Amino acid sequence: MPAAAVQQWSAVAEVLKGALGTAAHARWIAPLALVSLDNRIGRFAAPTGFIADYVERTYAEDILAVMRAARMAVDRVVVTARETGAAPDAGCSTAPGAEQVLRPAEPAPAAPPHAEEDRSAPLDPRFTFGSFVVGKPNELAHAAARRVAEGETISYNPVFLHGGVGLGKTHLMHAIAWRIREVRPSKKVLYLSAEQFMYRFVSAIRSRDMIGFKQEFRSVDVLMIDDVQFIAGKDSTQEEFFHTFNALIDVGKQIVISADRAPGEIDGLEERIRSRLQWGLVADIHPTTYELRLGILHAKADKAMIENPGLVIEDKVLAFLAHRIVSNVRVLEGALTRLVAFATLVGRPITLDTAHECLADLIKQHDRKVTIEEIMRKVAEHYCLRMSDMTSARRARAVARPRQVAMYLAKTLTTKSLPDIGRRFGGRDHTTVMHAVRKIEQLSETDAQIAEDVELLRRMLEQ
Repeated sequence: MPAAAVQQWSAVAEVLKGALGTAAHARWIAPLALVSLDNRIGRFAAPTGFIADYVERTYAEDILAVMRAARMAVDRVVVTARETGAAPDAGCSTAPGAEQVLRPAEPAPAAPPHAEEDRSAPLDPRFTFGSFVVGKPNELAHAAARRVAEGETISYNPVFLHGGVGLGKTHLMHAIAWRIREVRPSKKVLYLSAEQFMYRFVSAIRSRDMIGFKQEFRSVDVLMIDDVQFIAGKDSTQEEFFHTFNALIDVGKQIVISADRAPGEIDGLEERIRSRLQWGLVADIHPTTYELRLGILHAKADKAMIENPGLVIEDKVLAFLAHRIVSNVRVLEGALTRLVAFATLVGRPITLDTAHECLADLIKQHDRKVTIEEIMRKVAEHYCLRMSDMTSARRARAVARPRQVAMYLAKTLTTKSLPDIGRRFGGRDHTTVMHAVRKIEQLSETDAQIAEDVELLRRMLEQ
């Protein structure tokens, strides 16, 4: 391993400590050993398979973002378990002390709190209610999570949170667990993914310890299962989940579930389970709006500037990121992490030019050529109109307003001129398009429904 790469990884590890926090860094980053940088893949060794799996799922994007900001030639991060007593990698030097040189000098990771008591999966210290930015798309889910975490009595059971990737489901799940441990430490909280539930179930069958498995899951006060869609199609796992669910509900214990879709949309899920998941409160986390994305960036930027005195992140840079990266919050936060790392490691201010240079690959990935035909089709579908209504002479408001929305999106999402847009909308004059653009801009400031429609359509078209 070149000495330069070793030095770069040490610097990257220090930046990650500031971005992730000392506790998370000590637990997950410090144990890693960089073993190779080949074919633009950064390969790391972890002490155990559990750490390797958790780091790759949870922190790989953060590590990749900071490594790229440090100008390391890497497109992917791979973390694997290191066998006891084995060298970090077959192709690396096994000289005494070689592994220690590649690993950031940090204390051994601390055991997660309550780990021996309830065998709960590790909780990310970043994911608390205090760090969760609330907006219209997630306010119901946030309120439900708060009620579960702080309420003395059970109001809704189960609470089912669902939404797309990177919208905050796992953040809220961790926040609930942290808050319960803080305000009601005597309560036994068991949080784990559906895959971990399935793994423990299969392990119990193999070891013939189903009694122990049942006791473990039915003795908790709060059971939290993340990404429940992964048990769909697994008949035996669903059977045990069903009985566990009923047993806890019958004795008044709280259940919190998350998935990427609503219960009725999960294929392969048994009808009796689907029905029970819909018993309580089903809360959808909608795609982020521009305002929510900007709020999230401001919160993360404020934290970064506190941790890095002298660092300045201009509002226009945050506005640029909120406009251009709309896929999910993880990618959005990863982009800002990369910018902060770039400024810290390279010593350059965070400007729009810096953002364009440092995030060129991300911006290109999220740039997509949107056509006027796509815009017309999406708008027509959204408002339950025919495609022909977009170009017709009908002036009824139920048709005219969606047509104006389509013209506004055509102007803001394409490079077409006003006359070009007018011609595509049934041969209309460019002044008609201009009027439509101004009208939708005005309504977006006063009419919450129009603003929400425009943002939702923009997101669907830009994905």
